[in-house]
Amino acid sequence: MDYYALPIGNLIEQLSKLPGIGRKTAQRLAFYILEMEPLEAEKLALAITNAKEEIKYCSVCCNLTDRDPCYICSDDRRDKSTICVVEGAKDIIAMERTREFKGLYHVLHGVISPMENIGPNEIRIKELLDRVYNDKLKEIILAINPTVEGEATSLYIAKLLKPLGVKITRIAHGIPVGGDLEYFDEVTLSKAMENRREL
Repeated sequence: MDYYALPIGNLIEQLSKLPGIGRKTAQRLAFYILEMEPLEAEKLALAITNAKEEIKYCSVCCNLTDRDPCYICSDDRRDKSTICVVEGAKDIIAMERTREFKGLYHVLHGVISPMENIGPNEIRIKELLDRVYNDKLKEIILAINPTVEGEATSLYIAKLLKPLGVKITRIAHGIPVGGDLEYFDEVTLSKAMENRREL
Protein backbone atom coordinates (compact mmCIF):
# COMPACT_ATOMS: atom_id res chain seq x y z
CA MET A 1 0.00 0.00 0.00
CA ASP A 2 1.28 3.48 -0.94
CA TYR A 3 1.08 6.25 1.62
CA TYR A 4 1.11 9.18 -0.81
CA ALA A 5 -1.30 12.06 -1.00
CA LEU A 6 -3.59 11.42 -3.99
CA PRO A 7 -2.01 14.11 -6.27
CA ILE A 8 1.47 12.59 -5.68
CA GLY A 9 0.14 9.10 -6.34
CA ASN A 10 -1.46 10.33 -9.58
CA LEU A 11 1.78 12.01 -10.68
CA ILE A 12 3.78 8.83 -9.99
CA GLU A 13 1.16 6.79 -11.85
CA GLN A 14 1.36 9.02 -14.95
CA LEU A 15 5.17 9.15 -14.95
CA SER A 16 5.42 5.36 -14.63
CA LYS A 17 3.53 5.06 -17.96
CA LEU A 18 6.50 6.57 -19.79
CA PRO A 19 8.75 4.04 -21.58
CA GLY A 20 11.74 2.92 -19.53
CA ILE A 21 10.36 4.50 -16.34
CA GLY A 22 9.67 2.01 -13.58
CA ARG A 23 7.79 2.72 -10.36
CA LYS A 24 10.91 3.74 -8.39
CA THR A 25 12.15 6.12 -11.10
CA ALA A 26 8.63 7.58 -11.42
CA GLN A 27 8.62 8.15 -7.68
CA ARG A 28 12.03 9.87 -7.80
CA LEU A 29 10.90 12.08 -10.71
CA ALA A 30 7.64 12.97 -8.96
CA PHE A 31 9.44 14.14 -5.83
CA TYR A 32 11.98 16.02 -7.95
CA ILE A 33 9.12 17.83 -9.73
CA LEU A 34 7.48 18.65 -6.39
CA GLU A 35 10.75 20.19 -5.16
CA MET A 36 11.13 22.36 -8.28
CA GLU A 37 10.48 26.09 -8.11
CA PRO A 38 6.83 26.71 -9.08
CA LEU A 39 7.90 28.64 -12.21
CA GLU A 40 10.16 25.75 -13.34
CA ALA A 41 7.39 23.21 -12.80
CA GLU A 42 5.04 25.45 -14.77
CA LYS A 43 7.58 25.67 -17.63
CA LEU A 44 7.81 21.86 -17.71
CA ALA A 45 4.02 21.46 -17.83
CA LEU A 46 3.76 24.15 -20.52
CA ALA A 47 6.52 22.51 -22.62
CA ILE A 48 4.59 19.20 -22.56
CA THR A 49 1.29 20.91 -23.46
CA ASN A 50 2.86 23.02 -26.24
CA ALA A 51 4.63 20.01 -27.76
CA LYS A 52 1.35 18.05 -27.83
CA GLU A 53 -0.56 20.98 -29.38
CA GLU A 54 2.01 22.32 -31.86
CA ILE A 55 3.78 19.22 -33.20
CA LYS A 56 2.27 17.63 -36.30
CA TYR A 57 3.39 15.33 -39.12
CA CYS A 58 5.30 16.77 -42.06
CA SER A 59 3.12 16.32 -45.16
CA VAL A 60 6.20 15.21 -47.14
CA CYS A 61 8.25 12.88 -44.91
CA CYS A 62 5.90 12.26 -41.93
CA ASN A 63 8.54 13.56 -39.48
CA LEU A 64 7.35 15.34 -36.33
CA THR A 65 7.52 19.08 -36.92
CA ASP A 66 6.12 22.45 -35.90
CA ARG A 67 6.05 23.69 -39.53
CA ASP A 68 5.03 22.07 -42.79
CA PRO A 69 7.06 21.02 -44.67
CA CYS A 70 9.63 20.30 -41.96
CA TYR A 71 13.08 21.91 -41.77
CA ILE A 72 14.81 19.02 -43.56
CA CYS A 73 12.29 18.76 -46.43
CA SER A 74 12.41 22.53 -47.01
CA ASP A 75 16.24 22.71 -46.97
CA ASP A 76 17.39 23.32 -50.57
CA ARG A 77 20.88 22.00 -49.78
CA ARG A 78 19.56 18.45 -49.25
CA ASP A 79 19.87 15.80 -51.97
CA LYS A 80 16.26 15.36 -53.12
CA SER A 81 17.09 12.19 -55.09
CA THR A 82 17.81 10.04 -52.01
CA ILE A 83 15.41 9.07 -49.23
CA CYS A 84 16.44 7.32 -46.02
CA VAL A 85 13.52 5.35 -44.55
CA VAL A 86 13.51 5.15 -40.73
CA GLU A 87 11.24 3.57 -38.15
CA GLY A 88 10.68 6.61 -35.91
CA ALA A 89 11.36 10.34 -35.73
CA LYS A 90 14.12 9.83 -33.13
CA ASP A 91 16.06 7.79 -35.72
CA ILE A 92 16.46 10.94 -37.83
CA ILE A 93 18.30 12.59 -34.94
CA ALA A 94 20.69 9.62 -34.74
CA MET A 95 21.31 9.72 -38.51
CA GLU A 96 21.81 13.48 -38.56
CA ARG A 97 24.40 13.22 -35.77
CA THR A 98 26.64 11.24 -38.13
CA ARG A 99 26.72 14.18 -40.59
CA GLU A 100 27.09 11.53 -43.35
CA PHE A 101 23.64 11.58 -44.92
CA LYS A 102 22.66 14.63 -46.99
CA GLY A 103 19.37 13.39 -48.49
CA LEU A 104 15.77 13.41 -47.28
CA TYR A 105 13.98 11.09 -44.85
CA HIS A 106 10.75 9.16 -44.59
CA VAL A 107 9.39 8.17 -41.16
CA LEU A 108 7.27 5.02 -41.01
CA HIS A 109 6.12 5.50 -37.40
CA GLY A 110 6.46 1.81 -36.63
CA VAL A 111 7.09 -1.54 -38.27
CA ILE A 112 4.88 -4.35 -39.49
CA SER A 113 4.10 -6.57 -36.51
CA PRO A 114 1.32 -9.17 -36.89
CA MET A 115 1.63 -10.04 -33.18
CA GLU A 116 0.57 -6.47 -32.32
CA ASN A 117 -1.96 -6.21 -35.16
CA ILE A 118 0.19 -3.67 -37.01
CA GLY A 119 -0.06 -4.23 -40.74
CA PRO A 120 1.29 -2.22 -43.69
CA ASN A 121 -1.74 0.10 -43.57
CA GLU A 122 -1.00 1.12 -39.97
CA ILE A 123 2.39 2.63 -40.81
CA ARG A 124 3.40 5.23 -43.42
CA ILE A 125 4.23 2.94 -46.35
CA LYS A 126 1.56 4.39 -48.68
CA GLU A 127 3.04 7.88 -48.23
CA LEU A 128 6.48 6.49 -49.15
CA LEU A 129 5.09 4.88 -52.32
CA ASP A 130 3.43 8.20 -53.26
CA ARG A 131 6.80 9.95 -52.95
CA VAL A 132 8.53 7.33 -55.11
CA TYR A 133 5.83 7.69 -57.81
CA ASN A 134 5.91 11.50 -57.77
CA ASP A 135 9.61 12.34 -57.24
CA LYS A 136 12.68 11.59 -59.35
CA LEU A 137 14.54 9.33 -56.93
CA LYS A 138 17.85 7.55 -57.43
CA GLU A 139 18.02 5.62 -54.16
CA ILE A 140 15.94 4.51 -51.19
CA ILE A 141 18.04 3.60 -48.13
CA LEU A 142 16.27 1.35 -45.63
CA ALA A 143 17.59 2.25 -42.17
CA ILE A 144 15.05 0.28 -40.15
CA ASN A 145 16.13 -1.37 -36.88
CA PRO A 146 17.44 -4.95 -37.38
CA THR A 147 14.70 -6.65 -35.36
CA VAL A 148 12.57 -9.48 -36.75
CA GLU A 149 9.77 -6.97 -37.42
CA GLY A 150 12.23 -4.45 -38.88
CA GLU A 151 13.67 -7.04 -41.26
CA ALA A 152 10.16 -8.11 -42.35
CA THR A 153 9.20 -4.47 -42.93
CA SER A 154 12.37 -3.84 -44.98
CA LEU A 155 11.71 -6.90 -47.15
CA TYR A 156 8.08 -5.87 -47.66
CA ILE A 157 9.05 -2.32 -48.70
CA ALA A 158 11.84 -3.59 -50.99
CA LYS A 159 9.38 -5.95 -52.69
CA LEU A 160 6.93 -3.08 -53.30
CA LEU A 161 9.63 -0.73 -54.63
CA LYS A 162 11.59 -3.17 -56.84
CA PRO A 163 9.24 -2.87 -59.86
CA LEU A 164 9.49 0.95 -59.74
CA GLY A 165 13.12 0.90 -60.92
CA VAL A 166 14.61 2.79 -57.97
CA LYS A 167 17.83 1.56 -56.31
CA ILE A 168 17.08 0.07 -52.86
CA THR A 169 19.84 -0.35 -50.29
CA ARG A 170 19.91 -1.41 -46.64
CA ILE A 171 22.29 -0.04 -44.03
CA ALA A 172 24.88 -2.60 -42.91
CA HIS A 173 24.53 -4.40 -39.57
CA GLY A 174 27.10 -6.20 -37.51
CA ILE A 175 29.97 -5.47 -35.18
CA PRO A 176 30.26 -1.91 -33.86
CA VAL A 177 33.63 -0.17 -33.98
CA GLY A 178 35.58 -1.02 -30.83
CA GLY A 179 33.47 -4.14 -30.20
CA ASP A 180 34.89 -7.42 -28.89
CA LEU A 181 33.83 -10.54 -30.84
CA GLU A 182 33.44 -12.78 -27.81
CA TYR A 183 30.58 -10.62 -26.48
CA PHE A 184 28.35 -10.71 -29.59
CA ASP A 185 25.49 -13.11 -30.23
CA GLU A 186 25.27 -15.38 -33.27
CA VAL A 187 22.80 -13.14 -35.13
CA THR A 188 25.07 -10.10 -34.87
CA LEU A 189 28.10 -12.11 -35.96
CA SER A 190 26.27 -13.70 -38.88
CA LYS A 191 25.06 -10.25 -40.02
CA ALA A 192 28.66 -8.98 -39.80
CA MET A 193 29.81 -11.88 -41.99
CA GLU A 194 26.95 -11.33 -44.41
CA ASN A 195 27.76 -7.61 -44.75
CA ARG A 196 31.52 -8.05 -45.13
CA ARG A 197 33.24 -6.04 -47.88
CA GLU A 198 36.46 -6.26 -49.82
CA LEU A 199 39.39 -4.12 -48.69
